[in-house]
Amino acid sequence: MVVYWRPGCPYCMKLRLRLRFCGLTYTEVNIWRNPDAAAFVRSVADGHETVPTVTIAGQALVNPSKRQITDAVRSRAPHLLRGAKNL
Repeated sequence: MVVYWRPGCPYCMKLRLRLRFCGLTYTEVNIWRNPDAAAFVRSVADGHETVPTVTIAGQALVNPSKRQITDAVRSRAPHLLRGAKNL
């Protein structure tokens, strides 16, 4: 799972805190430091740099809720649930 974010985004901060709290393992990519990541986000967000954007096993979720993420993990990447809590 990859979380695309940018500094100062309150939605990114909220989601990243929730994911840390529940113990899901993920990689963070700052789109302001990675032009390829910014281009990817634009490609899945109708040309906008909408963050947070999360990918789970090839599925992109633009500004997802924690529920959307846990549902996608359960169906597409259940191995990420090992060690997770508070889902």
